[in-house]
Formats: sequence, C-alpha cells, structure tokens
Amino acid sequence: MRRQTGLVIGTLVAAMALGAGCAHPAPAREVHHEHALETHGDWVKLGERWVDGVRDRDVIVVGAREGRYRRAMIVVEHSALEMFDVVFTFGDGTRFEPATRHVFSANTRSHVIDLPGSERVIRTVEFRYGNLPGGGRAQAELWAQ
Repeated sequence: MRRQTGLVIGTLVAAMALGAGCAHPAPAREVHHEHALETHGDWVKLGERWVDGVRDRDVIVVGAREGRYRRAMIVVEHSALEMFDVVFTFGDGTRFEPATRHVFSANTRSHVIDLPGSERVIRTVEFRYGNLPGGGRAQAELWAQ
C-alpha cells in the first residue's frame, strides 16, 4: 500500500510538472504565418500580425518565393486599430510608403494599394501602429494580388 501511494504521488507530481491538470491556462502562442497559403479569389494572404498595443511596429517577411504582385490590401480583424504607416520593401531594395494613416474599425480593410511599376517582388512590409481604440487585440493581415 505504501509503495502504491508513493507511485501515485510520483505520477501526480510528474503530471503537474508537465502542466497536466494545471489550473492556470497556458499562455496563448502567437503564430506568425510568413508563407500562408490562404487565398480569396485571386488575392493571396501573405501574412498577419496580432497587435496587442505593446509593440508599435511589426514586419511581415514575404520574399521572392511568394511571387510577384501589383496590388496590396490591409485587412484588420477583431478590434479597431490605428495604423500610422505601411512600408513596402521590394526585392531590389527600393521602398514604397503609401499614405495609410487611418483608424480601422474592426473587420474592415484598406483601399487597394497599387504598387509602383509592374509586378514586384515584396521582400518585407512594415506596419507602424498607434494605440488600439477600444483596447482589444487586432489582427492586421497583408493581402496581395
């Protein structure tokens, strides 16, 4: 009996060390989809970032393997978001900063952003944010065509 009790206690301690039966939820892990395959019509989702109000800047790395694009759009979901700037860096190192200062409502999108020149390889897109009106967590997505 004493040996069984020791075995049961040892098993419970091991399970607790591994997080089983813990009363506190594990912190949510943020997943960055750098090379997402999601599409809608001929629009392709190139990436997303969760905005928590702590960081004021995020970068989505795209790269040549994702293809060439001529237009882009920003979709904001789940909460309002104040966006100051969007900076596209292309494969040849040139940058494009369209006028995008805007307060997005939850579940809205930007206008279509025409990229300069013909189809371009997008290396990175940098988002610069302000505060989060309403205090929620917003998801900023980058779509291109």
